[in-house]
Amino acid sequence: MLGKIVKGISGFYYVHVVESGIYECKAKGAFRNRKIKPLVGDDVQIDIIDEEKKKGNIIEILPRRNELIRPAVSNIDQALLIFAAASPKPNFNLLDRFLILMQYQNVPVILCFNKCDLVEEAERERLRDIYRSCGCEILFTSAKGNKGIEELKQRLYGKTTSVAGPSGVGKSSLINCISSKVQMETGEISKKIERGKHTTRHSQLIHIAEDTYIMDTPGFSSLYIPGFEKEDLSKYYPEFVSCEPYCRFQGCAHISEPDCAIKQAVDEGKIHPMRYENYCMLYEELKQGERNYSKGRSLSKN
Repeated sequence: MLGKIVKGISGFYYVHVVESGIYECKAKGAFRNRKIKPLVGDDVQIDIIDEEKKKGNIIEILPRRNELIRPAVSNIDQALLIFAAASPKPNFNLLDRFLILMQYQNVPVILCFNKCDLVEEAERERLRDIYRSCGCEILFTSAKGNKGIEELKQRLYGKTTSVAGPSGVGKSSLINCISSKVQMETGEISKKIERGKHTTRHSQLIHIAEDTYIMDTPGFSSLYIPGFEKEDLSKYYPEFVSCEPYCRFQGCAHISEPDCAIKQAVDEGKIHPMRYENYCMLYEELKQGERNYSKGRSLSKN
């Protein structure tokens, strides 16, 4: 029987089988021997042990279309990044971290500003202006006012979407607007693992329509990914790419170098100052992280 892993916790994997429901499964020891760990999002083949109690074993993991480092999931088509337009005000530094991490892993992003009913059109236009060149689609929704929901649904159908964003932005309300099945299936999984449905400690995949899944993922605030260096950062600011060839120095960091085309583009209004300010802060953070790592290695050798 074929299904998809929708949650994994403490060695148990919860596999959704269309038409049958969710099965609690263990993975065969052969996976451990081959150093393969099942991931949320994996398409798998299972053997049924007890149909009444919905228990089984995972016997095969089908080939993955992709595998993300953070969150550790597979077979994701896109990410839905949800922030509030107000209450709370968007944390642009955190927003940029999410965008960079998804772009680093080649995942298309839909940037959704929820609670749009709380702001005037001028504020919505300001948000569009900041991110219009960031390489992702921008949507405005209101879960409370049921605005933009149909447009959002159209972007989700037929895809597996990772949903991310900070607390308090109306993420759960927005997800519940998409389909009542979300509440029903979340409750089913929560009952099996005896945890509250709003506890997002682990990634959880929920079936909402034919070939359509959404994944709620734990929050994160760090940019740490093995192999991600400060020199890589500008690659994940799409509005920087067309300007970089015109910098005076090859390998320009766009921080303090003279004749920097990026800084000139900021002055000319071609790159939004907010995006550039966040770039500078994140660059310094990565730089400090490299110093701390080098210092730690030096201490470990002594």
